[in-house]
This record gives sequence, C-alpha cells and structure tokens, in this order.
Amino acid sequence: MTKQIRWGILSTANIGRKRVIPAIHESHNGVVAAVASRDLQRAQQFAQETDISTAYGGYQDLIDDPDIDAIYIPTPNSEHMEWSLRCAEANKPTLCEKPLAANAEDAQKMVDAFEERNVLFAEAFMYRFHPQTQRVKAMIDDGAIGDLMAMQAAFTFTVNDESNVRLNKDLAGGSVMDVGCYCVNVMRLMSGAEPYRSHAFAHVGDDSGVDESLTGILMFSGNIVGHFDSSLRTYRTHTYELRGTQGRIRVDEGFVMSADSETVIHHWQGDDYQQITIPPANSYTLMVEDFADALLNEHPPRFPPQDAVKNMQVIDHLIASATRPR
Repeated sequence: MTKQIRWGILSTANIGRKRVIPAIHESHNGVVAAVASRDLQRAQQFAQETDISTAYGGYQDLIDDPDIDAIYIPTPNSEHMEWSLRCAEANKPTLCEKPLAANAEDAQKMVDAFEERNVLFAEAFMYRFHPQTQRVKAMIDDGAIGDLMAMQAAFTFTVNDESNVRLNKDLAGGSVMDVGCYCVNVMRLMSGAEPYRSHAFAHVGDDSGVDESLTGILMFSGNIVGHFDSSLRTYRTHTYELRGTQGRIRVDEGFVMSADSETVIHHWQGDDYQQITIPPANSYTLMVEDFADALLNEHPPRFPPQDAVKNMQVIDHLIASATRPR
C-alpha cells in the first residue's frame, strides 16, 4: 500500500452507490478499485456508472483480488456475517455496514474472527464521525447540561415499496435493525454506558413479519433513562435530545446530515440559550478516511468493533421484548 488504500465494494447496494462510493472518491487516502455483484453484467454496469475500473461477477473473486486492500460490505443484514467471515479468512480489512449482524451472537463471531487474525474490522456508523456528533459528545462530557438524566431519539421514514429488503424478515429487516440501531447507538455513545434494562413495544407487519414501528425504553446506571422510536411507516425524522440537571441539548438532524449544509446544535443551560452552527461535513468521507488512516498507520479504529456487539445485544433484547407473546 502507498498513501491510498484500494477499496473493493461487495455488492451494488444503493447505500454504496449513493453514499459510500462517492465518499471514497472524495477521500484523500482511498480509491474505489473494484466492485462485485453476483451478476457480472450488473457489476459492469454499476462500475461504469460509478467510475470504478474493475467489476467482478462474484463476491469471492473480489475478496481474493490481491490488489484490493480493504472491503466495504453493504449487503443485506442477513449476509453480513457470511461475507465478513470470508474477508477475515482472506485477511482483508473490512468495513461492514450497520447493524453489524442479524444478532449479537453472529456479531461476536465476526469480531472474534478478525481479532484472531489481527485484521482491521469496523462497523459503518457514519454519524459518529460528523463534527456535530463530536461536538455534542464533548459538551456532554464537559458538563454543558449538568448531570445527564434523560435521552430521547427518533429515526423514522416511510417505505413505499413492499419488496424493500427492510421489510424482509429473512434478510434481518425491521425498523430497529435499520434505523432504531442509530437511536440505541447515540444513547450509548452520549451516556458512555450500557443499558442494564430494556423494554419495547412494536407493530409487527402481518405480511413482513418484522417490526415496522418500534418504541423502546432503556435504563442506564446513574438513573439515566432513554427512550426512542423507529419506524418504516412514519414521516421522516432523525433527531435526538439530551436533558440534564442544568440544561438540555437538541439536535434536529442527528443521523443523516447533508454534506453540503450547516447543522445546528440547540443548547439550553439555565436561562441561557444558544445555537451552535456546525459547518458542512461529509460524515461518510470522514468515516472511510478514518478507516483508511487506521489501516495505513496500523492503529485500531476509532470505535472498536466490540462496540457493535454491545449495540446488537441491546437490539436483541428490544426485539425479544417487543415480540414476546403477551
């Protein structure tokens, strides 16, 4: 490797086309060198449309390419483990889309496989790299709202295509897997703690068999309570709020921030209120640059992969709670 890593994209998923591949193209330390699909013609068409030089008609062919330094996996959730394990076996550093796996047990197997081989592995939760998220976390740690007492979050949007993978139980779909995972993650990130108790209510679709909407409650040490809602059937929102003994912070665009627009942090402390404006930033570019930097300079990723297992453990408990017979 030189000062840029050569990425291989495992599948032609929309998240790669719309977000991650453009982000790598913009990055200073990575290039997209190849893409793979189970259909060679589809891979070739995709490569042409996204300015990628090499296309493969099989995932394993890309993994086995000695000229590929790292793999990005945006396959359906149910396939994350299989292809991550194959990347680990090939000693290929891997950035895997969130949520890391279909459940925490699978996620732990994936993390262990990379750790045993001392190969870089990370979960692609891009919002954590945005300066807005970093600023809010610093404010919380500095006591900007006193002692943290309550957190709330919401991530919802409407799926109109009933064949969407998010509505497919066999592909590990569902609202909490797709977007509620962000809500769980941000509350764990901001509190710096793991919930010791959780409960959820959900609407499970008759046809889909997945939670199409879910509301969850999490209890953290220090009497901190978190609650959130996720939905594939509700008008779009992605926001979170943190309340403490002396103030509160609200972020209205908390998870998918436009790379071209400023974002705003609303901060109340006592009787004072301020708006903190954060300049535009591409969270996806920051994420892939961070991964590439860790690979090039041989240091761990900013967020350890074990964190992804802990996030999945919470999600497992929420789904079990919401779908338990009453």
